[in-house]
Amino acid sequence: MGEAPDSGPMFDGVRIGRPAAGALRHAGYRALPDLPEDLDELLSLHGVGPKAVRILTEARNTRRSW
Repeated sequence: MGEAPDSGPMFDGVRIGRPAAGALRHAGYRALPDLPEDLDELLSLHGVGPKAVRILTEARNTRRSW
């Protein structure tokens, strides 16, 4: 099975940076709903830092309010 294509700094339409986006895809996540409820759990992934978690939290909250 091949690697997922590099889609750059975007994850499910959210610009979080190439390292964080790649780390999430490599861990098997494909969209915001796939992520754990506690996004701080993602900090254990190499490439995902506090800024990416903050951006993902904001994106999740925005999408839930639709």
